[in-house]
Amino acid sequence: MKVLGWVATFMSVMMYVSYFPQIMNNLAGQKGNFIQPLVAIINCSLWVYYGLFKKERDIPFAAANALGIVFGLVTAITALI
Repeated sequence: MKVLGWVATFMSVMMYVSYFPQIMNNLAGQKGNFIQPLVAIINCSLWVYYGLFKKERDIPFAAANALGIVFGLVTAITALI
């Protein structure tokens, strides 16, 4: 289960790294929609809170979702400017 947890963490990180093309398009003037990254920020924030504050902390889970907050925030901001 520990290996599965780390594989899932890696895949979660890769999901948020996939925002890079949208960020690059936003910065190049081809604005994307900010709604999806905004919802991802909210979702990831809730999961980070859950991972850190449940009885037995789940650090890999919280770490993967923390990156989702960062990448989602960058994507949402670049879509607005």
